[in-house]
Order: sequence, then structure tokens, then C-alpha cells
Amino acid sequence: MPANARVTLCYGPYESSGVIQHRTFRLQGLQAALRARGHLCVLEETREWNIVELVVSEEVVFTCNIKDLEFGGDGKLDPVCREAVAAVECAY
Repeated sequence: MPANARVTLCYGPYESSGVIQHRTFRLQGLQAALRARGHLCVLEETREWNIVELVVSEEVVFTCNIKDLEFGGDGKLDPVCREAVAAVECAY
């Protein structure tokens, strides 16, 4: 995938402290890792609980549970972020 790809991060609500809602705190590291590689990140809320999907060229290239992502940070030490960035880099 060439640099500057548009990556849509579709994310659903999850429970934290007894409240279910959409939150982007766990997406910060993933966004930072993708932006560091020159990609444009667009956030899009979905109704599916606990899910994150990365969409490139209208194709889902990576899916994970949002709770598997580290809270905050830059994504450099998060193995799920590394896997997601690799999936985007291999997308066509």
C-alpha cells in the first residue's frame, strides 16, 4: 500500500466503569502508529460492541477487539498496533 492511504477506523462501543459508550482512548496508539507511517486516519462509529475494523479501499484489512489495544500511548510497544499497521501496509 502506498503511503498516505486513507484508513477508516470503524469502532464500536465498549463497557468501562459500568458505562457502555463509544470511546477513542484505546485508539490513540493505533492512530499515532498509522499517522507515523503517513496514513490518514478517519474515525467512524459502528453499532458492533467491542470491535475495531480497519478499512482501506472499502476492504476490511484488520479486525480486533477494542479492549486488546493498549489504553493511550503512541502504539510503538503495542503488538496489536504493529499487526494492524502491517495489515494496512500489505493492503492493495
